[in-house]
Amino acid sequence: MIANKKEPCNNYSVLITGGSGMVGRYLTSFLLEKGYTVSHLSRFSNLFGKVRVFRWDPEKEILDPSALENTDCIIHLAGANIGEKRWTEKRREEIIRSRVDSANLLLNTVIINRFPLKAFISASATGYYGSITSETIFTEEMGPGEDFTGIVCQKWEEAAEKFAKSGIRTVKLRTAVVLEKNCAVLKKLQLTEPFGILPVPGSGKQYFPWIHINDLCRIYIKAVEDSQMNGAFNACAPEQITFIDFVKKYAELTGKKKIITKVPAVLLKIAFGKMSEIILQGSRVSSSKLISAGFTFDFPTMDKALKNILGS
Repeated sequence: MIANKKEPCNNYSVLITGGSGMVGRYLTSFLLEKGYTVSHLSRFSNLFGKVRVFRWDPEKEILDPSALENTDCIIHLAGANIGEKRWTEKRREEIIRSRVDSANLLLNTVIINRFPLKAFISASATGYYGSITSETIFTEEMGPGEDFTGIVCQKWEEAAEKFAKSGIRTVKLRTAVVLEKNCAVLKKLQLTEPFGILPVPGSGKQYFPWIHINDLCRIYIKAVEDSQMNGAFNACAPEQITFIDFVKKYAELTGKKKIITKVPAVLLKIAFGKMSEIILQGSRVSSSKLISAGFTFDFPTMDKALKNILGS
């Protein structure tokens, strides 16, 4: 295997979109600890600690060009939360545009000002393969799903690919559910936990691709530093488990007897409409390409990840 060529982090500047989100906050801390210069793009310009915040508004095509001066790498995390609201036609359009228009604005600013960007690293999601439950183990060579999540991720990655076509090294990280102490999936379990009940959506047999927040941040840093990384990578832990197995492991580690209750799929469909697909479905996703690129997971199993997150 060819040795990875790593960029020096001394005086290396990274610009993050979506830096105020969960992943952005953790990633910013990881980068600062390694000596990177980090800045954010936000609707409000500010100076917070060691991070300078520049103003942008993709909907109005506003971006302060000075944000990109001396920037070596852009990490593009910005995008409307796909699981936050029901998928009305307006919301679907918002989800897609928030990803595509923002990437286009970044690229146009880079090209017009001839900024010598070294790398563009874009978030994507394992939803690229569609919201389905299947025994197929999805790899990066496989095509996108034909449902809404597949379409969103395809358009998301096509916007990122424009950077590659302009000669900029481009990495797309198809990210699984990110586990962290305050993440949405754990918060939902903790809502009913005091009553001795843990809910499982549908049959619970859907697979649950996941990744620990620390490993995800380390993958982003590897994508920044490793000049051999190009194209799409599945950012998910190597252990492939079902949702009900995830809940059982959570119950085991939190102690005390709990009743695992299956929430009927029909109720979730009534409550969330088409958005229920991302709750009721899930497939196995391979991290082999990432491992072959030299990445080693600190949290390869759900047992180890939850013990770290829960402090067990």
